[in-house]
Amino acid sequence: MKALSSPSNSSTITGFILLGFPCPREGQILLFVLFSIIYFLTLVGNASIICSVCCDQRLHTPMYLLLANFSFLEIWYVTSTVPNMLANFLSDTKVISFSGCFLQFYFFFSLGSTECFFLAVMAFDRYLAICRPLHYPALMTGRLCNILVISCWVLGFLWFPVPIIIISQMSFCGSRIIDHFLCDPGPLLALTCVRNSLLELTSSTLSSLLLFVPFFFIMGSYALVMRAVLRVPSAAGRRKAFSTCGSHLTVVSLFYGSVMVMYVSPTSEHAAGVQKLVTLFYSVVTPLLNPVIYSLRNRDMKHAMKKLLKI
Repeated sequence: MKALSSPSNSSTITGFILLGFPCPREGQILLFVLFSIIYFLTLVGNASIICSVCCDQRLHTPMYLLLANFSFLEIWYVTSTVPNMLANFLSDTKVISFSGCFLQFYFFFSLGSTECFFLAVMAFDRYLAICRPLHYPALMTGRLCNILVISCWVLGFLWFPVPIIIISQMSFCGSRIIDHFLCDPGPLLALTCVRNSLLELTSSTLSSLLLFVPFFFIMGSYALVMRAVLRVPSAAGRRKAFSTCGSHLTVVSLFYGSVMVMYVSPTSEHAAGVQKLVTLFYSVVTPLLNPVIYSLRNRDMKHAMKKLLKI
């Protein structure tokens, strides 16, 4: 990895400075307490879903197995940013090492990529369950479910390594200050000595494919689901079908709505404060809300959680 250097005076630098959320010391401590609580609640909420699915035999179905894997993913997704953010609140230097910065970059984007694929697979599962109910048990077998889960993890972690490795080998000039709470490609590329248009195009193309292909697949799946639901003669049947899909659609809307604001519209139009707030929403707030969304609208999950709490 190249040393961070100034055009006039080259010197070895230990890392970057993540500004995070600049405010007085008292404000930093308050933010530390707030995000510690959010992190703890996120871990507890998602772990509760995993334990509920594992402990309740009735939830050993593809839909809930996918949900348990999704909750496991959310735990690691929020862990890729929040612990370092918490340490940053209490740090005077706010320095993150080169290796730490690019490891965070890799894991944050790989886990985010995996989330996109998981949301698409969960939509596919709902499509089969509602549009092909008689064939669903034969189509969505345990073997297919495991293959889909493994594929999500493998594709997610193989999507971004090449651009990240290339960026890590570039030379960085001038300021080493990143006005963000994590190592994001935009601020990192702004610190490079020479602009690499091909790398920027490649990174933008990979991001667009990652966002739009699963998103259109999800929208197509739910368009077919909606058509099938509207054909159900009874109002009770329609309500049951909508409640089954409503939680997932809410999560998709929250995640994709915020991510597309960041990575589809030109980043130059966003002030640093807006970038941080939007990133904070989809990387920290959404994993906190997901267990609430999935448990509140699902009778089986609520029953399993109540049963788990009595143990």
